[in-house]
Amino acid sequence: MMTRRQFAELAVVAATAGSAAHGKINSKVNGVMLGAQSYSFRDRPLDEAIAAMKQIGIGYTELWQGHIEPKRGTPPEELKKWRTSPQALTDMAVVKKKFADAGIQIYALNYSFRKNHTDEEVAHGMKMARALGTKWITASSTVDQAKRLNDLAGKNGVVVAMHNHDNLKDPNEYATPDSFSRAMSGNPNIRINLDIGHFTAANFDPIAYLNQHHDHIVTLHIKDRKKDHGANVVFGEGETPIKPVLQLLKTKKWKIPAMVEYEYKGNDTVAEVKKCFEYMKQALA
Repeated sequence: MMTRRQFAELAVVAATAGSAAHGKINSKVNGVMLGAQSYSFRDRPLDEAIAAMKQIGIGYTELWQGHIEPKRGTPPEELKKWRTSPQALTDMAVVKKKFADAGIQIYALNYSFRKNHTDEEVAHGMKMARALGTKWITASSTVDQAKRLNDLAGKNGVVVAMHNHDNLKDPNEYATPDSFSRAMSGNPNIRINLDIGHFTAANFDPIAYLNQHHDHIVTLHIKDRKKDHGANVVFGEGETPIKPVLQLLKTKKWKIPAMVEYEYKGNDTVAEVKKCFEYMKQALA
């Protein structure tokens, strides 16, 4: 008769074997990790988003919080209650297994922290990232929250990478090299989630910034926009240096994943994300 410990060990081995049987999707191209922000599939629930990524051959994801939180329209008080509940962590174990079974690595959790979020909500979001198997969090936030997020991140064993947009009017928003610099100053747990499309739209140079600050960049969002706050467009039709950026990752061997963030208006989401993904693969050929 097996002891309880032997039975537990056997169960772990069986679970591991089951996950391995599914096989990890390899979406590295010439050493560059290519993935997708799951926000790209915001038009469908989590299970369908996972199926779409698997169909396309995407092996890495930055998991958007909209795919793991209660459905849209949930009252704020109920959402806050879920965010600080043990159930949220239980739910993350289920989500983690779904991605593992599909062969997709959750590289980072995209979980934005707002000023009105309590420390408890923020810390619980960080625990959710750990439950998903990652220490990386990408977040939309404001510069004045950097110190608070840094301190909570240190206590919870995570790193928070700030996401930029192209709002140059508000110095409290992440949009400029200076905004990133101010946030990271004295805050070792604050880094960068560089959206090269928004960076280009704000008239900054992603190539120069990557060369100078690559060691502080956790992930890249890949989209194509025109300068001077121009629109999102089909990859290759804007002014964002997508190909040079990917070639730089390849040449320098920087371990920074490049995540498709599909935002332009196309037809079928899966077809459009696949088109973006193929563009990136060809850029690295």
